[in-house]
Amino acid sequence: MKRFLAMTLALLLLAPGLFAQASPVTGNAELRQELEQLKKTVTALEERLAAAEKKENTLPEAPKPVAPAPEASAPSNAELAAQVNDLDTRVTANERKSALDRVNFSGDFRSESNSIFGTVPNYYNGMQLQNLMVSTLWLFMPTTQGGLGMTFNPAMLSSMTPTQFGSYLGQEIQQNYAQYQYYTNNLTFSSLKSSLGGFSSAQQAMLQQYLMQVPGVYTAGYQANANAVLTNRLRLNLDAKVAENVSFTGRLSMYKVFGNSTGVQVFNGQPATMSIDGTTATVPSGDMLRVERAYFTWKDIAGSKLYLSIGRRPSTDGPPMNMHNDEPRGGTPSGALINYQFDGVTMGYHLGDKTALRLCYGLGYDAGYGNGQLLQNPADRMRSVHFLGANIDAYSTDKTLIQITMAKAWNVTDGFDGEVVLPVNPVTGQSINSPVILNYTPSTNLGNIFLYGFNAQTKVKSLELYSSLNWDSLRPNGKTSPLGGLGSDPFDTPTNHDGWMGYLGARYDVPQNHGATKLGFEYNHGSKYWFNFAQAEDDILAPKTSVRGNAVEAYMTHRINPHFIFKADYQRFMYQWSGSGWNVGAPHQLNADPVLGFPTYNNANLLLFGLTARF
Repeated sequence: MKRFLAMTLALLLLAPGLFAQASPVTGNAELRQELEQLKKTVTALEERLAAAEKKENTLPEAPKPVAPAPEASAPSNAELAAQVNDLDTRVTANERKSALDRVNFSGDFRSESNSIFGTVPNYYNGMQLQNLMVSTLWLFMPTTQGGLGMTFNPAMLSSMTPTQFGSYLGQEIQQNYAQYQYYTNNLTFSSLKSSLGGFSSAQQAMLQQYLMQVPGVYTAGYQANANAVLTNRLRLNLDAKVAENVSFTGRLSMYKVFGNSTGVQVFNGQPATMSIDGTTATVPSGDMLRVERAYFTWKDIAGSKLYLSIGRRPSTDGPPMNMHNDEPRGGTPSGALINYQFDGVTMGYHLGDKTALRLCYGLGYDAGYGNGQLLQNPADRMRSVHFLGANIDAYSTDKTLIQITMAKAWNVTDGFDGEVVLPVNPVTGQSINSPVILNYTPSTNLGNIFLYGFNAQTKVKSLELYSSLNWDSLRPNGKTSPLGGLGSDPFDTPTNHDGWMGYLGARYDVPQNHGATKLGFEYNHGSKYWFNFAQAEDDILAPKTSVRGNAVEAYMTHRINPHFIFKADYQRFMYQWSGSGWNVGAPHQLNADPVLGFPTYNNANLLLFGLTARF
């Protein structure tokens, strides 16, 4: 019986040790030392039990005392239980850590100060002009539609100066405000185009030229400065190995301006002031963590070099846009052509260690969800925006990259689903006196866009050289919206247009401090009709690669230590045409007093200082 008890106690003492040996933490020296001590204790107990049994087998008249084992003092039952519980707790903690280690965490935290110094050119306020046009048409609309029912007579305009006509129009609206409100509340863009179509081309041109002289339409150029825009950005990377040939990758991002977590900004004509799916994590929004990337990769399918990846794609910070941040390649497609978050599928094939082919599909706008489709007649329903692209890494090594990117977007709309604070109504041109967050929904499909890009990058000793040549083709379907058509203004007839962009850069790794300091210079030029999907580009002023004109950048990065980086950066934007970053609206020359729906820079300077901690 006592032997049975000893064996049971030995098993209880050895079980945690065996369990620890079965776990991945066999290299823990402290646990091995404690197990050895427990084994010695068990050996001492066995010797004591053996001595006790020997005593029982001897004659009672000749009892002999048994001395305790000299090599270890006998612990009490309470002490043994405490040791076992403590060991069990430590093994469980190490087991938990081993399980958590299946997901690898990394990330970076960046704090920046941005100073913006820009100028807006002289221009005619397109929204004010739109409001005057709508109000003038209201004079001649039938009373059944809320109009005054007047007959258009050019002599009426010639009898008044534009200033007098502006006053007259204001008085008529004030005296008949109920009718005016009824008219504007029920006005649609299609009915506005129809009403304007009742005038001849000559009458339309005469009316526009006349209304452009009404006070408040012409705006003199002005300074547009922001001395210090402070930002914080947090990115958390998650990587996990699901199986031998299946992995998961994710990235959560928080990006905000100091003192601003509204999530939605007031629209000012720049692409970055509209919150859409493709920019939620890469344009300052608020202190919320957003999913920038989340996808699995299934490689070596059926023993081949084929792989499949599905999820929110790694489609931002592709080459060469990673260079000025001293970061490795962050995205699959050319960053000069596509720098935009989207959900999709990639099928890839590795021809070798240096060559990879990828076919990518994505969805920019789903017309079947969240857009009130059941409330619309089938003829009025929109079509989804589909992306299809091919990305070829023709030659990729640590020092050289040759890359080709091609993409097509079908049924492109006048914007994507998102949220925005609009200061004016784009149909009537009226000011929205109490700006609210609006759920923006596209209004029509405008046509197709084709994109083509070629990147070349190489390193010669301490010098990195990189370049990018890109082409876009706008193929409209003849439709326009309040924001315009593909490359055309709202009341124009869209036609085909093509544009291009060239990009050159050089970065020098200072050898005196083993490349910790890097000096770089970049230049890019975009043509009149240049457009790319770069709304998620990490430039707080505007996407640099979208400029219709010229942009230059000079920067310096210095690794204070391998994971703590200082950056100083200067960018100058020299716009020649309006509409940079937009696929809708006709480009207008900025030095010729253009009509602009929203003001834009003609020249802008950005000075940036930042610190990044990578962990």
